[in-house]
Amino acid sequence: MSTANKYDAIVIGSGQGGTPLSRELAGAGMRTALVERVHIGGTCINEGCTPTKTMVASARVAYLARRGANYGVNPGHIQIDLKRVRQRKREIVNSFRNGSQARLEKTANLDLIFGTASFTGPREISVLAKDGGTRTLAADRVIINAGTRAAIPKLKGLETVPHLDNASIMELDAVPEHLLILGGGYISLEFGQIFRRFGSQVTIVHSGKQLLTREDADVADEVAKILREDGIEILLNAKAEKVSNESHRICLDVVVGGQMRTLEGSHFLLAIGRTPNSDSLNLSASGVETDAKGFITTNTRLETNISGIYAIGDIKGGPAFTHISYDDFRILRANILEKKNTTIEGRLVPYTCFIDPQLAHVGWTEEQARQQNRKIRVAKMPMNSVARALETDESRGFMKAIVDADTNQILGATVLGIEGGEIMAIFEVAIMGKLPYTALQNGIFAHPTLAEALNNLFANWV
Repeated sequence: MSTANKYDAIVIGSGQGGTPLSRELAGAGMRTALVERVHIGGTCINEGCTPTKTMVASARVAYLARRGANYGVNPGHIQIDLKRVRQRKREIVNSFRNGSQARLEKTANLDLIFGTASFTGPREISVLAKDGGTRTLAADRVIINAGTRAAIPKLKGLETVPHLDNASIMELDAVPEHLLILGGGYISLEFGQIFRRFGSQVTIVHSGKQLLTREDADVADEVAKILREDGIEILLNAKAEKVSNESHRICLDVVVGGQMRTLEGSHFLLAIGRTPNSDSLNLSASGVETDAKGFITTNTRLETNISGIYAIGDIKGGPAFTHISYDDFRILRANILEKKNTTIEGRLVPYTCFIDPQLAHVGWTEEQARQQNRKIRVAKMPMNSVARALETDESRGFMKAIVDADTNQILGATVLGIEGGEIMAIFEVAIMGKLPYTALQNGIFAHPTLAEALNNLFANWV
């Protein structure tokens, strides 16, 4: 092998962990190659967080405009220009992507290589470029940050029916008449509400007994109530049997309550989960092990079973959040460059589902705490008891906190309410600081703000 193809480190994938890690390794004097198949930025910038939240913002403007009369404002007839929504989304994505690529290209000791990577040995890869050319690279360290893609269900007739995923649905240039959605997770709920607010009829079909299967039942029930208030049809315990395309209509046969029902729609979104991109990496040549679903297995230091090979971000099985991928980067930076022994053990995993009102959570759920037989207290308060929420006419949802009954420390919190993610961050800081709930109960928060609701929450034990 030529010297030109030997590196100190190879990073496969330019997601939210791989991009900063490649720059840090190069900045430390390590000759580094960053291999990217399509676009800089990974799922978050290109098909995930960034573009979806631009559409969430557009949908919220439409929602508020239609509710203008409630505030004494008459905005007139509301029209949705989905091409403009799409263009705004593209402009923001391109800005983020191009800015990140420019920074990478200016980084000394870093080679940015576009192409598809696959292993040819334990720490050797072949890169197939778009022009058909190949390069062989080797390094003492290889970091896999290759991400995931939309999962495709085994559904009879699917191969004959046009269908959408989380990326292609954002490229529509007209509002669907009736959007059928398969799945009951974040992607399903965010897009369901977005397009309902744009004017689509929306039906969500979910095989589980509740939406958002990892949430407490009271949280999932309240989310379903809110979405139904918005006019979204939600079918739970519904099994999709077959899909077909008849007279330019999509027909989805589902079994609900023991009865077969045929749903008709104009568009069909698949949102049943994610599949790891490990199947394109020829991992067998590297010896790297995966679980039954194809996610790369790692230890708490993000090391695979092969010395010198690491996996970060969604491809290791989650939690599938950008901020977790970024924390994976921080762990490897500390361990590789600073010779520390940092692990993922005990790290908090905050998250926000950007339905409106937002659903945010950190720490343990009530169900998790009870399964661990922890002695707990649960504080719960509806958002219609929050002055700021009433003043803004955004009072749907509730907040609740799980408290250790012996230490009074907060174990977890869920906020389903306006700016729920921002309120959740206060709980997270309290958990990080091991504060008793009384620190929030007696804290002085500016009036009138959403944060001051924390003064009253802990007077409402259930």
